Amino acid sequence: MTPSSRPGLPLIGFILTLVGAILFSTKAILVKLAFGATHTDALTLLTLRMAFALPFYGVIALLVSSKKSNVRMTRPQWAAVVVLGVLGYYVSSLLDFIGLQYVSAGLERLLLFLYPSFVVFLNAVVFKQRITGVQKGALLLTYLGIVIAYVGELAIDTTGPGLYLGSILVVLCAVTYSMYIAGSARLIPVVGATKFTAYAMLAATAGIFSHFALAGHGEVLAASRALWGYGLGLAIFSTVLPSFLISQGLKRIGANNVAIISGIGPISTIAQAHFFLHEPIFVAQIGGTALVVAGVLLLSWKRSAAVPAR
Repeated sequence: MTPSSRPGLPLIGFILTLVGAILFSTKAILVKLAFGATHTDALTLLTLRMAFALPFYGVIALLVSSKKSNVRMTRPQWAAVVVLGVLGYYVSSLLDFIGLQYVSAGLERLLLFLYPSFVVFLNAVVFKQRITGVQKGALLLTYLGIVIAYVGELAIDTTGPGLYLGSILVVLCAVTYSMYIAGSARLIPVVGATKFTAYAMLAATAGIFSHFALAGHGEVLAASRALWGYGLGLAIFSTVLPSFLISQGLKRIGANNVAIISGIGPISTIAQAHFFLHEPIFVAQIGGTALVVAGVLLLSWKRSAAVPAR
């Protein structure tokens, strides 16, 4: 590598990470559009998302496992990957999709952004990690921002009790996803990030497919071509493509910078929700979002590894 080529790498990493974070933030928009256009249910939409994403992660799993440098996982490691995958991308995603039936896309992204704070609490309770003064300040900012934004949402929302139900489901999504992150942070250094992610996604897909086989409505899949389009869009633009972009960003600019740039997620979701879903933007939402993003950035700063945001 020549010295003249080095300055370009951070810029490339910045662009890749920024685009990846913005694409991740389109998930809520596509889900809300799909619900409005096709009147489908959360399980069916999630099943289509994972069905289209499956070939990509299947190929990745085969490529990683076929390498000469591949180290076979032990049975406990396999069990941990399966449990974390099901928890992080099946249970968590299903709760999120159902919650989006009741709350705005902007509020969903803010509530989901609570997961770094839950990771801090899990590490403190389960792994006995001390919560530092900076982390305490970050937690205060995060929850103050959520309260401000939520009060503002209550002032303009007219959906009734559905808002509370949807909020609870999205918060539970953040809780289960934080479990996935806390567990993966200890497993990824042992088995590798790419390998872990691929097999965790495959485990989650198996769980989703099993759920759909038992409780889904297969006739819906054949009845709506538009539904397939939304499923493909969620798989490519909100799942597979951003995960690769973020991974490449991690290689080029590091976990701390990725964490900072990923703070664009809630802002991007709110902007997209305004233009595509005609959701209002209000002062409390802007102020609350700023505090939440600031708190999450403080929590993410100096972390040794980053996991792509949802």
